[in-house]
Amino acid sequence: MYKIIIDSCGELTEDMKNDGHFANVPLILEIDGKQIYDDETFDQASFIKAVAESPNAPKSACPSPDAYMKEMECDADNIYIVTLSAELSGSYNSACLAKNIFEEDNESKNVYVFNSRSASIGETLIGLKIAECENAGMSFEQVVEAVESYIEKQHTFFVLETLETFRKSGRLSGLKAAIAETLNIKPVMGSTDTGYIQQLAKGRGMTHAIDKMTKCVMEVTTNCEEKVLAISHCNCPERALSLKKKMESLANFKDIFIVDMRGVSTMYANDGGVILVV
Repeated sequence: MYKIIIDSCGELTEDMKNDGHFANVPLILEIDGKQIYDDETFDQASFIKAVAESPNAPKSACPSPDAYMKEMECDADNIYIVTLSAELSGSYNSACLAKNIFEEDNESKNVYVFNSRSASIGETLIGLKIAECENAGMSFEQVVEAVESYIEKQHTFFVLETLETFRKSGRLSGLKAAIAETLNIKPVMGSTDTGYIQQLAKGRGMTHAIDKMTKCVMEVTTNCEEKVLAISHCNCPERALSLKKKMESLANFKDIFIVDMRGVSTMYANDGGVILVV
């Protein structure tokens, strides 16, 4: 038996929720002193409204080691944890601490923590890859090796409608944000090999920026027929569907699916943001 624990930045599809092998551990969001758990109670519309109306940047806190350990208390022999990129959150370190404590009293269990070097649906795809390997009858060690190899080759891309969260948090100067808004410039961002964020391109308007993003995707993607592509969106299902159709026209992927963003992804992507991972 196996269990896959994913921090709540990684969205679970409906099939994953019903599968029985997957669990989410929530991060905690904060806006103007109010704490919001990134679990099934998360209200995206209310959160987007609160962030837009506040002069302050929203914050997030990673799950505690205890939160991870509660999910690790199960009948599964093989336990896999997938976290946000260690470059972006303390979730990975918290999960590693939980693993070390848990193993002291559970020596017969196999536990491994994957640093996704990604976020959102990047974590989702990693979880699905773990399940694929387990269902294929691989040993624990083989699963770890195969999935780490998969993470090495994974690429994350995103385009944001607004840079307000980055401006409020001090990660982007007010002047740069104002210029970008005035000129309707949308940066195309992507993950680095270590799981940090870099700018790959920029477009005048969302349509142009998404076209630039799809070009970036195809420049680094080979053997598309063997790969699953995932898209997550923040309150823009039509945009996500348009992006899916665009990718289907460019290559024959093994599968493409769309999910709604959960709280942590919503906090950074903001209203209208889209993330693509392959």
